[in-house]
Amino acid sequence: MKYINNIFLVCLTLASVYSFAQTKDRTSDKNFDRYWYKKAAQQYESAVKKGDTSKETLMRLGDSYFFNSDMENAAKWYGELFSKYENDLEPIYAFRYIQSLEGTGNYVLAKGIMKIYTEKLNDTTFNVDQLKDNDKLIDALRNLQPSFYVTHLSSNSKFSDFGAAYYGNHVVFASTRDSSVFTTRKYRWNNQPYLNLFIADTTSGGTDLTNVKSFSKSINSKYHEASAVFTKGFDTIYFTRNNYLKDGLKRDAQGSNNLKIYRAVAHNNNWKNLEELPFCSDDYSVGHPSLSPDGKKLYFTSDMPGTLGGSDIYLVDIYADGTFSSPKNLGDKINTAGREMFPYVTKNKIYFASDGHLGYGGLDVFETTISDGTFSKPSNLGRPLNSKADDFAFIINETTQQGYVSSNRAGGAGDDDIYSFQRDKKCVQSIQGTVTNIVNGTPEANATVKLYMGDKVLDSVSSAEDGSYAFQTPISCETSYRVEASKEGYEGQENVFVSPNENEFVHEIPLQIKHNLIVQEDGMLKIKIGLIYFDFDKWDITSKATVELDKVVTIMKEYPAMIIKIESHTDSRGRDEYNMELSDKRAKATRDYIVSQGIESQRIESAIGYGESRLLNECSNGVKCTEEQHDINRRSEFIILKMK
Repeated sequence: MKYINNIFLVCLTLASVYSFAQTKDRTSDKNFDRYWYKKAAQQYESAVKKGDTSKETLMRLGDSYFFNSDMENAAKWYGELFSKYENDLEPIYAFRYIQSLEGTGNYVLAKGIMKIYTEKLNDTTFNVDQLKDNDKLIDALRNLQPSFYVTHLSSNSKFSDFGAAYYGNHVVFASTRDSSVFTTRKYRWNNQPYLNLFIADTTSGGTDLTNVKSFSKSINSKYHEASAVFTKGFDTIYFTRNNYLKDGLKRDAQGSNNLKIYRAVAHNNNWKNLEELPFCSDDYSVGHPSLSPDGKKLYFTSDMPGTLGGSDIYLVDIYADGTFSSPKNLGDKINTAGREMFPYVTKNKIYFASDGHLGYGGLDVFETTISDGTFSKPSNLGRPLNSKADDFAFIINETTQQGYVSSNRAGGAGDDDIYSFQRDKKCVQSIQGTVTNIVNGTPEANATVKLYMGDKVLDSVSSAEDGSYAFQTPISCETSYRVEASKEGYEGQENVFVSPNENEFVHEIPLQIKHNLIVQEDGMLKIKIGLIYFDFDKWDITSKATVELDKVVTIMKEYPAMIIKIESHTDSRGRDEYNMELSDKRAKATRDYIVSQGIESQRIESAIGYGESRLLNECSNGVKCTEEQHDINRRSEFIILKMK
């Protein structure tokens, strides 16, 4: 990755080498300061052969290769630098040395440098994951199972091709291939032409690009253009360009030409109203734009004041009138003291390239989840998507899980190449919901909710005060699951479902529970308790009766809006008039006891005895029945009339 993205290294470079840049008057230093690294590297190597092994020369020699992504030579000369001046180097050089070693696959030595500098950097503000003691993490990263199939595109040229962007059924990308729009001019950083935007057709499945041609004469200039993104209707383009408009190329106080994001609108098959975005500056770089799916946020890379490292990812809100908010840094969960760049934003993910988070060497692609404006810890997407070289400019269609990534890994056609990939369609979903009481619809806190696959419990959580629950365990697509709610003293409910074939689908599964003494009989809700025992020919409430009646009291206190009626019944033995009178006295005695335990009298609408007039079986007068059959008819019923 040796082009437009490397300009973001400039501020980091100047901070570490500018202190001695003015002390020499060599051609090599002048070439280095102009970012003509290939030529400078040759000149510094010649100086070393002549005996100049000063710290400044070795630093710049290593940097010349590092900034052109030649990690083999960078590691060689940083190694020389460390062997002579280890105790007199800034932390940035430990970072670059580790990056170079990882870029060559020398993870053993990289981990050794990490260990040394973990202790030395405890009191510094230079903080990147690469400089932490990550023995176990780097081994885990190397053992990460592949989840991408990566394919080199036949459309890549011998020059630099990178930064694919979706444009309907086409792809727009940056390339230094000669478009014949302008007389070929060489960029002396690496002696190749300047970047322009090109457009190509996609083959079936997106595995290759064909029919490559220049994108637009009104966009492409005689300087760099790259990293385009389009609005949903493809009526607006945002892209990166050198600080160049109609009035010529502009430079900052140090003579650097920085990058800016420009915007243009589609008009009659052309692009009009080309303008730079208002938060750009002559004094720092802004580039690599990416739009949120709703088009209301623009993410980008910059080294503006306040940046944590070489470059950070920022965002601005895009207002309805086309104006922008002030830039906001995404913070240290995403940004590090290294480089973060090339954001790509989907509905709830941000993909980006970084060399500050732990990786395989150079820039790696990471993903993080966005939730309510916060970000999860970025995760490395692993090999073969990432490599020992620079891997960046990742875009993906999250429906098909197909996309493109750019890399300067070995085996390509040019310096930077575009690769297509297919990600394993690991369909992941989540489950959340609310537990409520089936009787009155109120939330139920402290219910246990379990997730099952077959008979295996995958997760178990408790419902919150508002009845809500959410499982942390993700589930797969097209799989049968069961969710069950339970609570002591309650009858739970379960929900069995098959997950759809839709990635990142969130299941909203409501669950209900009810007290296990509340039942539904004959179309009515009732409080179901054991038999209320009365002494023969008596209606006094016995100690045995209070055991059951106290259950009614407990439930009525739990449901303060509950209104009931009491019905008392006898079997057919005895005179009809006697049974009617006795059951009525028992019903009213039952009511009086419940009221005496703190239940308002108005919550018991009635207490009536019905004698043997409402038998539940055939055991009427003159019918011979067993004691058990008669017991069925001897009952007190607590019928729920209202719950809320």
